[in-house]
Amino acid sequence: MKKAILAEKVGMTQIFDEDGHLIPVTVLKAGPCEVLQVKTIENDGYEAVQVGFQDKKEKIVTKDGAGKKVVRNPHGATKAEVGHAKKAGVAPKRYVREIKFENVADYVAGETVIKADIFAEGDKIDVSARSKGKGYAGGISRWGLKSGPSGHGSKYHRHAGSNGSATTPGRVKPGKKMAGHKGFLNVTVQNLEIVKIDAENDLILVRGAVPGPKKALVYVAESVKARN
Repeated sequence: MKKAILAEKVGMTQIFDEDGHLIPVTVLKAGPCEVLQVKTIENDGYEAVQVGFQDKKEKIVTKDGAGKKVVRNPHGATKAEVGHAKKAGVAPKRYVREIKFENVADYVAGETVIKADIFAEGDKIDVSARSKGKGYAGGISRWGLKSGPSGHGSKYHRHAGSNGSATTPGRVKPGKKMAGHKGFLNVTVQNLEIVKIDAENDLILVRGAVPGPKKALVYVAESVKARN
């Protein structure tokens, strides 16, 4: 992989091209991502670049007048996270991920910064994010199963149907489509197109929709199945 970056989903809007055609786009706040560590075969057994995205305040533990421990900013970076970031000379990061670049030797911890301009307009990309959570839902809403008759005497309207056989195997098989938590899954949309890049503001405009709610962490990488 040659191109990849971590981003935050800002939301959707629309722009117009030179011919006046309307294009729906998703705005991504891409980077800057600082390199925290470079994994090598000699030290780690594989090659990868560990990057961090968005600064994170340090968790502080103090004592009040009664001598009890008080934690300020409980969701802040731990001592281990702070120490790891200090080795690279950068601030603790909220998101830390590893990316397997082909040119690992070109990246230096604490010096290399990956920005939105790593991509160019017209590039094909794959976008991965956690989809929106919809809460608990029945089989019809979650999987699109067919409902029963709507008549008054039906007694079967929105049930998922038979769950399993009564004899052999006499159980509900794994993977049965039933009610449960809808959404909140890792989703990848392939072969999206970058319409515009605003390098000064670290923004990438992607044609179409991108998984996840606003402010969701998004992983953007060059497409593995690029097609025109």
